[in-house]
Amino acid sequence: MNMNMSKKVLVVEDEIEIRQLIVLHLKREGFEVDEVADGESALRKLSENDYSIVLLDWMLPQMSGVEITKWMRVQNSLKRTPILMVTAKVDPEHVAAGLDAGADDYLPKPFDTLVLKARVNALMRRSQWLKAAGEIVKDVHIGALTLKPEQYEIHMDGHKMDLTKSEYKLLETLMSHQGKVLSRERLINEIQGSDVNVVGRTVDTHVFGLRKKLGHHSDLIETIRGIGYRVKYLDQQ
Repeated sequence: MNMNMSKKVLVVEDEIEIRQLIVLHLKREGFEVDEVADGESALRKLSENDYSIVLLDWMLPQMSGVEITKWMRVQNSLKRTPILMVTAKVDPEHVAAGLDAGADDYLPKPFDTLVLKARVNALMRRSQWLKAAGEIVKDVHIGALTLKPEQYEIHMDGHKMDLTKSEYKLLETLMSHQGKVLSRERLINEIQGSDVNVVGRTVDTHVFGLRKKLGHHSDLIETIRGIGYRVKYLDQQ
């Protein structure tokens, strides 16, 4: 993969003014950008090129952004490509549907171009961090927290946290998807198991308990109103 490929972006947007605005600002950030206006063209581009991130509108001719996302997530070569959904569908149920389909983050229309660039760069950093770690990370360091998956432990400021199984699984999942918005439904699906039982709004209860145990580090877990939660992205030192 050449150097340009590592910053190559596909923008899928049928509104030409919005597409041109996105492309302009991404090029100013140093990205190589391909642009298409419909679902079939998007699939063709995705099949023929390697992209480091895809910006995807929800409402498109021929295929919706959600359908494209679901298709990408069953392709071995695309299942880990970051997807930023840029959409006017900002009702919680729509955002949750996009995230549950496999999108990594969402940006509501109309958007500020500074926020657009920040979201894209955050997803790029997260993707590069995962690749650099070989996507099999023994220890994950996020601020004062260290996830030790082999020991099933999370340490804060160097000391092992006293967590219930549900709290551990929840925080492990959030840390393993650092910077990615996870809906309550996605969190339930991720952490549910024979020894962990999480349903409905009990996710909120577990997050409340986790924040109490995190103390002055509680702001690491961000609430995405009406959707779910994420652990904020911090540059790794």
